[in-house]
Amino acid sequence: MMSRMISLAMVLFLVSSLVQAQPDRWQQRADYTMDVRMDVETNRYTGTQRLVYTNNSPDTLTHVYYHLYYNAFQPGSAMDVRSLTLPDPDRRVGDRISKLGPDEIGYMKVLHLKHDGKAQAHTTEGTILEVKLDKPIAPNSSTVFEMEFEAQVPLQIRRAGRDNAEGIRYSMSQWYPKMANYDYMGWHPNPYIAREFYPIFGDFEVKLTIDSSYVVAGTGYLQNGQEIGHGYEDSSKPVKRANSKELTWHFKSPNVPDFMWAADPDYVHLTYQMENGPLLRFFYQPGDQTSNWKNLPEPTAKAFEIMNRRFGEYPYKEYSVIQGGDGGMEYPMGTLITGHRPFGSLLGVTVHELVHSWYQCVLASNESLVAWMDEGFTSYASAIVMNEINGPAGADVHGGSYRSYYSIVRSGREEAMITHADHFNTNAAYSTAAYGKGAVFLQQLGYVIGQEALDRGMMNYYNTWKFKHPNANDFIRVMEKESGMVLDWYIDYFVNSTHTIDYAIESVTAEQGMTQVVLKRNQKMVMPVDLLVEFSDGRKELFYIPLDLMRGEKPVEDPSVRRTILPDWTWVNPTYTIMIQGGPESIKGIQIDPSRRMADIEQGNNSFPAEGK
Repeated sequence: MMSRMISLAMVLFLVSSLVQAQPDRWQQRADYTMDVRMDVETNRYTGTQRLVYTNNSPDTLTHVYYHLYYNAFQPGSAMDVRSLTLPDPDRRVGDRISKLGPDEIGYMKVLHLKHDGKAQAHTTEGTILEVKLDKPIAPNSSTVFEMEFEAQVPLQIRRAGRDNAEGIRYSMSQWYPKMANYDYMGWHPNPYIAREFYPIFGDFEVKLTIDSSYVVAGTGYLQNGQEIGHGYEDSSKPVKRANSKELTWHFKSPNVPDFMWAADPDYVHLTYQMENGPLLRFFYQPGDQTSNWKNLPEPTAKAFEIMNRRFGEYPYKEYSVIQGGDGGMEYPMGTLITGHRPFGSLLGVTVHELVHSWYQCVLASNESLVAWMDEGFTSYASAIVMNEINGPAGADVHGGSYRSYYSIVRSGREEAMITHADHFNTNAAYSTAAYGKGAVFLQQLGYVIGQEALDRGMMNYYNTWKFKHPNANDFIRVMEKESGMVLDWYIDYFVNSTHTIDYAIESVTAEQGMTQVVLKRNQKMVMPVDLLVEFSDGRKELFYIPLDLMRGEKPVEDPSVRRTILPDWTWVNPTYTIMIQGGPESIKGIQIDPSRRMADIEQGNNSFPAEGK
C-alpha cells in the first residue's frame, strides 16, 4: 500500500513538474496556397485552396470546421437576425442585410473537398462548414486539405464587400474558406454575426487573377511587381507587363494570421520607405481628400517609430493603408479604412488600425473571448502614440476611455469584460468593455504597479507572446513578474465582474493634536490607495496604502513628493483610519488618487475640502 502511494505521489510530481516546465502552449498552424479568379462583371470568384494543416495539439481530431463568412450577408442569416433584434444595432448594418437582392447577397460554397487526397463529405450551416473526417488527424502531425470553392461578393455592409459608400470596388476581407482555430479550450467555430475573429498563424501564397485595369493592394509581398507595374515594380529594371485583359497578382505572406486584399481601377499608389522600419504603401482614390492622403505617410511613419520604441518591433517589411471597408479594420500588414475624412480623423483611424499590428495581428488573442486585449490595448497604445505625434495634451491622454466607462456604469447596462463578444446584450456594452474599459484596464494597472513597471511589462509581453495566442492570465503573469506583486484579484474584479470602485474621505477630525482621516470603500472593488496631503505651509506628503491582496508595494513614482508607506488595507475592511501629525488647521487639502488613474465612479467624495466647496 505504501509503495503504491509513493508511486502515485511520484506520478503526480512528474505531471506537476511537466506542467510547470511548460511556459508556453502548443498552437495549430495553417499554411494556405490559393489560386483565385475574380469576375468583375458578376462580382463572383472561383478558387482552389491547398491547406497544409499542422495539428500540434496532443489530441486526435475527428472533425474540422471552416468559416464561410460571406454567407452572413443573406436575408435571414444569424447576422441579419442579430442586427434586427439588438436594441442598438450597428448603424452600418441595421436592416440592410434583410433587403439584399440575389445579386447583392454574399455566399461562399465549397464545391469539392479532399483530405489527404480522399473526398470528404461536408455540411454547411450558416457561416460554418463542418467536416467529419474519415481519417482522424493524429497529434503532432501534418495533413493536407484541398478544395474548390466559389463565392459572390456581397454589397459592402460590414467590413467586407463591393462598392462601398466611397465607391471602392472590392474590400476583400474574410473572403476565403478559413479553418477555424483549435486550441487548449477546443474548437472555436463561432457563427459570424459581425463581431470578432480568431485565426491561425501560417504562410499564405495567393495568386489572384483580375481585370488588368484594377490595382490590387493586400497582405504580404507582391512577387511579380515587374509584370504588374502600378508602382510595385523595381524602377531600376525594365517593366515586363503582360498585354492581357487580365493580370495575375502573386502575393506571399509569411507567418500571418489572415490575408486581406482590395482592388479598384482608380487607386493611386504611394510609397514611403522608413529609415528604420517597413516600406509603407498607401492606396486611395484621388479626389477632394487627395491632399490628406499625401500628407499621411510622414505621421504614419512616426507612429511606427513610437510603437517600435515603446511596445516592440514591428516584424514585417511592409504595411499598407488602403481606402476601403466601412470605417477602419485591422488585418495583417495592412488596414482597410474609409478615406473621406478630415486629416485628423484619417490619421487617428490609421494609427489605431496599425497599432492592431501589435495587438491582434502579432499578439493574436482570441478576440471573441477577450476583445479587450485586442481593442482595449490598441486604444491605450494608440492614445499614447497620437499624443506624442500631436504634442503633449496633458494628463488626460486616456480621458475618453474613462468617460466611456463611467457612462456605461451610470446607464446600468454594463456587462463584464469576460462576456463573449457575440453575446453582449447591447453594442454599447460590448464597445465599452472592449475599447474604453479595456484601455482603462491598462492605465489603471499603471496606478497599481507603477507606470515604469507597466511600460516594461508591455514590452516584455510583446516579446514573450508574439506570434502566439495569449490569454488574460498570460498577460497578468507577465505583469506579476515585472512588478513582483500578486495581481489575480485585479483580473477577478475588473475583468470577470462589473464591481465598481468608490473610495471616499469619510471624515477629517482633530484627535489629540493630530488629524484623523477615515477612508471608506463604498463599492465592492478593492484597490490600493494613494492619498496626497497638502499642508498649509506648502509641504506635500503621499500616504500610500497597499492592498493586502497585492503582497507588495509599487515603487515611488514621484521622487519630489515624500511618500509614507502605511500598513496594508485588508480587503474585507470597509474603512481605514490614518493619523497625520498636526491638527486639521495645518492641512490645506487631501486628495485620493491625485493622478486620477483609478476608475473611481464617484470622485466628488475623493477630496477634502470636498470639490466645489
